[in-house]
Amino acid sequence: MKCFSRYLPYIFRPPTTILSSTCHTEADIISTVEFNPSGELLATGDKGGRVVVFQREQETKSEPQRRGEYNVYSTFQSHDPEFDYLKSLEIEEKINKIRWLPQQNAAYFLLSTNDKTVKLWKISERDRRPEGYNLKDEDGRIRDPSTITSLRVPVLQNTDLMVEATARRVFSNAHTYHINSISVNSDLQTYISTDDLRVNLWNLEITDQSFNIVDIKPCNMEDLTEVITAAEFHPQQCNTLAYSSSRGSVRLCDMRKQALCDTHCKFFEEPEDPSTRSFFSEIISSISDIKFSHSGRFLMTRDYLTVKVWDLNMETRPVQTYQVHDYLRGKLCSLYENDCIFDKFECVWNGSDSVIMTGSYNNFFRMFDRNTKKDVTLEASRENSKPRAILKPRKVCVGGKRRKDEVTVDSLDFSKKILHSAWHPQENIIAVAASNNLYIFQDKVT
Repeated sequence: MKCFSRYLPYIFRPPTTILSSTCHTEADIISTVEFNPSGELLATGDKGGRVVVFQREQETKSEPQRRGEYNVYSTFQSHDPEFDYLKSLEIEEKINKIRWLPQQNAAYFLLSTNDKTVKLWKISERDRRPEGYNLKDEDGRIRDPSTITSLRVPVLQNTDLMVEATARRVFSNAHTYHINSISVNSDLQTYISTDDLRVNLWNLEITDQSFNIVDIKPCNMEDLTEVITAAEFHPQQCNTLAYSSSRGSVRLCDMRKQALCDTHCKFFEEPEDPSTRSFFSEIISSISDIKFSHSGRFLMTRDYLTVKVWDLNMETRPVQTYQVHDYLRGKLCSLYENDCIFDKFECVWNGSDSVIMTGSYNNFFRMFDRNTKKDVTLEASRENSKPRAILKPRKVCVGGKRRKDEVTVDSLDFSKKILHSAWHPQENIIAVAASNNLYIFQDKVT
């Protein structure tokens, strides 16, 4: 298991105000975190509809340790609150998901979505500006053509570096229900957006038309027994996608088979043990996140209490099951009363698919090494760690006498939770979001 040191604690603040570490609004809470394919950029979205992009510092001979630190690269307002007058429904500006597109040129592209609308953003640099217009003066005002007595050739002058974010596409009016996930296809031409009952396929160049490829809405809504919770494309096979449901199952679909993927080609579900069934069984079995491994061989699912790894060649049972916080099984009643049982935790792979990470309560996050079978609990907290200090493993005392540095189950703070996290695609650098704080950790620097 890797030993992580705290590398850069960045306190997320709105771009127009400076807030203390204890003063923040609901709009400042981070709602998604995502590295770009190279890991050089890291994007966060918040409940206020803002996207903040961080760029990794380049290593220098004088300060080699700065390699790995991330600083603010660009900040822009991605979505604004809207109102659907036909349905008398307010549409929040909260950013639900961010997905990067592989870089094709000097500019970067990312998709961001709120409950109803997906936007394609271009982030580019500009360090020159044209000067010497014939029809404009220096202030940009149009000149009278009759006053122009000579023509000049415009030239490009060097200026300070500017980072611009431009909305290139807006994909809207295709979802009746709230969008919970988006995923870019490996063909780099299409992507899917998913709500509670449907999965739509889009072409990145076409904004006024999408194809409905999954539709589980029954004719009578009273017959509805499950909803779609997440969907993702296979990392190599552009025809393959998977989507999870609130009943704890995952369906693998092949778009070559038919246009509407109502019938799945593989079905992954672990049979429930009748002896452990309770009132909360259906709630805690709901899958909150799914992720294909980078190799494409495995599929990881996260439900309320566990993380499961499935081999795509074996549908009967998961090849690995990891207990994230099984000590909460006896507190499900109180978690149901305070609505924490409906929290949706994400899960991520490391670059080599050997370690998986997911969040928990009390600002704890868990790592599981698939090879050594070891696991560790770490905490993202401003109080108990300093920059470049080694994170100490934390333990939760389930019963008996509590040891030093252990935390009892009753003392866990359920208002502090790690729902969103990301892992650098090549290196052991992780980013975890805790409320309005973004923590970035990396391997111990030697």
